[in-house]
Amino acid sequence: MQKLDKLLPPYWSHNNPVDVLGDTPPTHIGKAVEIVLEDEQINAVLVIITPQAMTRPEATARILINIASKTAKLIMTSWMGGLSMHKSNIMLSEAQLPTYATPEQAIQAYMTLVHYSRNLDMLFETPKEIPVSFSYDRDNLRKKYVKNIFPKNQILSENDSKMLITDYGIPVTHPQLAKNEEEAVNIAREKTYPVVLKIQSSDITHKSDVGGVFLNIASDDMLRIGYRQLIENIHRYQPSARIDGVTVQKMADTQNAVELIVGFKKEELFGTVMLVGMGGITAELFKDQRLEFPPLNERLARQMIESLKIYPLLQGYRGSPPKNIDKLVEVLIRLSYLAADYPEIDELDINPLLVTPKDVIALDARIVIDPDELGKETIDYSHLLMRPYPERLVKTAKLRDGKEVILRPIKPEDEPLWLEMLGTCSKDSIYHRFRYDFHYKSHEIATEFCYIDYDREMAIVAEVEENGKRLMIGEGRLFADPDLEMAEYAVLVADRWQKKDLGFLLTEYCLQIARIAGVKRVAAETTTDNKAMLNLFKKLEFTLIFNEDTTVTISKVLKH
Repeated sequence: MQKLDKLLPPYWSHNNPVDVLGDTPPTHIGKAVEIVLEDEQINAVLVIITPQAMTRPEATARILINIASKTAKLIMTSWMGGLSMHKSNIMLSEAQLPTYATPEQAIQAYMTLVHYSRNLDMLFETPKEIPVSFSYDRDNLRKKYVKNIFPKNQILSENDSKMLITDYGIPVTHPQLAKNEEEAVNIAREKTYPVVLKIQSSDITHKSDVGGVFLNIASDDMLRIGYRQLIENIHRYQPSARIDGVTVQKMADTQNAVELIVGFKKEELFGTVMLVGMGGITAELFKDQRLEFPPLNERLARQMIESLKIYPLLQGYRGSPPKNIDKLVEVLIRLSYLAADYPEIDELDINPLLVTPKDVIALDARIVIDPDELGKETIDYSHLLMRPYPERLVKTAKLRDGKEVILRPIKPEDEPLWLEMLGTCSKDSIYHRFRYDFHYKSHEIATEFCYIDYDREMAIVAEVEENGKRLMIGEGRLFADPDLEMAEYAVLVADRWQKKDLGFLLTEYCLQIARIAGVKRVAAETTTDNKAMLNLFKKLEFTLIFNEDTTVTISKVLKH
């Protein structure tokens, strides 16, 4: 500010935007730009010129072009005045300075860059490790639903929908089907009032739209009236619908709770898309929703939640206790697993999903099946924009000393473990792996190695548990050509865990993965002083070519 005071007339704006006044010579404008760019908190400058008697647009343009050549910061320009500024705009454009007809266009373009940068930062932010255990055999689960449940109806019953959701570890309420009024009364007495009545029909997609839901039924008399009214409503609003009966379930305690809608749907262009938003019967009215592509990690799931307008209600608002957001994040991650595992599902809605201070529970669920997908034996994940974490590649093995080790694909949440592992490696180990003095101690570098595209790259890490702590002790990494003609391979074993056959286990497993993926040849490179790795590659029958510069070219043709 003091530098600008010395440069500009006393009546300059003394604020942002810096109004240097119309009669300021081009040299002073240039100097003002340089002063502003010196501020570490400023990343970009927009220079605006308007046509006035004292304005010298071409001279100012030449000065700005010179300044731009000496700074890494962004200089944008808006020379307003149409044809009178044409020559200056040509000069600026040829010098590759962003030039806009109006300041609004310049700001809009700059904010696009800002949003893009922020999105990248959020995308590569290290996710929090949320333990999402999955004890079921997902292959057997698929057989159960794809062969026995999905073919029954295109719209699954609430019970069948909730059964699948429950199998993925998402808590649900448990409705019980009543075929007649007396059965409904007996079920309600057993569950204790108040209860909820819902029509069950495979022909009805949204029960509330046809008067098919009654809440807070508090007595036998209310239930009898409600049961009859439900049937009457369906006959009136959707007379062709087949009625299987009425379900009875315990009325959930909604005090201090927030109702959300979560689910996913297959879109023609983008495949399966996940949704979270304000729930209940007003979900489609207010459209407070966020979309994201599965599979989700902790960061993406949390970002979806935090972007909602009703997020303050989840945090706790005006005396209401905060809701269990971590549990909600877990539910979204589990739901993304389900979306990845079942291309046969065209739509899945959980509405409402009740989020309380202690728990998250699905009160209603609806699943619509895509009949064109039925009958397929395997999943090729073509219904997803992004390939999910390949859990099928997680396996256990044993080191030479008998210690059990987990071999699994790397994931974004592994960044702290990965950095810790490299911190235990000697300079020689780091050099033999990366072939240069690798400076790894930054988030930006770590994301390149922990966030990978499982279609073309695979990093198998070795993990052990020691004194109750998880340790990453080694890594084998494959990077394949798009045509799978060749994949580059590199392996690193932490110093303390060398000479325990870990390098052999990692390399053998990576070769197996490459073979299954259809890779034709695996290649690596090391140096003649890396005796341990040379012996490993010889043991696995790689071809070794010793070059004159002490490097060794290593390759192996894979048999399929």
